Amino acid sequence: MAEDVKSENVNETVEEESSDVKDNKGMAILAYIIFFIPLITSKDSKFAMYHANQGLVLFLFGVSVSVIGTIIPLIGWLLILPLGTLCWFIFVVLGIINAANGKQKQLPLIGKINLLK
Repeated sequence: MAEDVKSENVNETVEEESSDVKDNKGMAILAYIIFFIPLITSKDSKFAMYHANQGLVLFLFGVSVSVIGTIIPLIGWLLILPLGTLCWFIFVVLGIINAANGKQKQLPLIGKINLLK
């Protein structure tokens, strides 16, 4: 009977996070709220700098949506601002989820832009 009992953990694969990801997960999450904090505190972390770059691009996207939506009358006020703000908010949530899960996944549409080296 002891032979019939199998360990449930045999097929379980655990993906270990690197120490960089573990140590800087909080900074990566913070990068989507205040992008420049990880630039100051975690310069040596590739993980935090990746998310700081994504946060900076997202910040610039939000500023451009706000400026363009405010300048263009009627269409900007009724279409660009609401849809652009909704898109920006969704990108923030996606970025925070990716950072919390320890992934370096690009944001849709704007994720390929690299401003920080």
